[in-house]
Amino acid sequence: MWYNTPATKLLGIKIPIVQGPFGGGPSSVELVSTVSNAGGLGSFGMQSLEPEQMIEVARRIRTATGKPFAINLWMSNGEEMGSSPEDVHQAGELLRPYYAELGTEVSAKPERFIPDLGEQLDAMLEIKPPVFSFVFGIPPAAIIAACKSLGILTMGTATTAQEAIALEAAGVDCIVASGFEAGGHKGSFLRPAEESLTGTFSLIPQVVDQVRIPVIAAGGVADARGVAAALALGAHGVQIGTAFLACKESAASLPHRKALCASHSESTTLTKAFTGRLARSLPNRMTSEMSGGSSKIAPYPVQAWYMGNLGKAALIQGHDDFVSLSAGQSVSLIRHDSARELMEELVRETPKILCKYCSF
Repeated sequence: MWYNTPATKLLGIKIPIVQGPFGGGPSSVELVSTVSNAGGLGSFGMQSLEPEQMIEVARRIRTATGKPFAINLWMSNGEEMGSSPEDVHQAGELLRPYYAELGTEVSAKPERFIPDLGEQLDAMLEIKPPVFSFVFGIPPAAIIAACKSLGILTMGTATTAQEAIALEAAGVDCIVASGFEAGGHKGSFLRPAEESLTGTFSLIPQVVDQVRIPVIAAGGVADARGVAAALALGAHGVQIGTAFLACKESAASLPHRKALCASHSESTTLTKAFTGRLARSLPNRMTSEMSGGSSKIAPYPVQAWYMGNLGKAALIQGHDDFVSLSAGQSVSLIRHDSARELMEELVRETPKILCKYCSF
């Protein structure tokens, strides 16, 4: 059967479909459990959570599903962890007019901008998820070794063949090969994201030719045609983000989900405006007004902190001009607002497409 692949065997799932993890808020227990219960691999982005929050979310996931699931963290690549006084001042001054427009004060500098990665990794090991996925680098060797000893499968993201080779050499079990069509952050770690923008159609066969472990294709996959194409390119499964983000089960804001499902949502843009890291989203006022001033954008995580608070204030007032509307290039292919229905269609239609083209 088409769904019996090295990825399904490794991950212990029935259908080779991974729900993309959404860091920073859009992940939900309901979405994870819906996808996992339907035979895929649900994923929860825990990048913004403190250790105790991670443990509680994992407990809730296990209550909602007995199937395999993944938790996702961001690895530090050491070059964008800006938090100097200059970075803080830069972010505050750049965004001050927008805060004023919303009638609120610029956020005070927090004690720390993001949770401690070491503490998050310790919590991950305590949780013992079936799968630990990550972006922006490779975990320390001791963490990889600990995962193996605890029976935790590891899944790393590569945006180039060279990154895939590095992940395999580090002992990672499975690779998500993410093309530049993908929504959200570009998870590059060997070279700057701007120098690692390879399309999925080109990336997948390159990665498959270079590594022996299972490869999951990501970027531009939104329907059964994308699944079939990825498998034809040699991938052992797919990771779908935007199409699941638009579903009612996700924790994306209502304005975000409406924008994803709108008929005019046919274009996306790459921007650093929201976090200081390159990401793909639907265009809005913020992406437009920040497009010519990238040198003024503070590095991650300072920009992410100040924009996050600005976005929260904007959503309370009903505006989506100041929030990241993460979306991949296949956003116009979205047809479902139910994760269960999306999974059912993927399972039903993928073999039909594969059989159609195998008949030539």
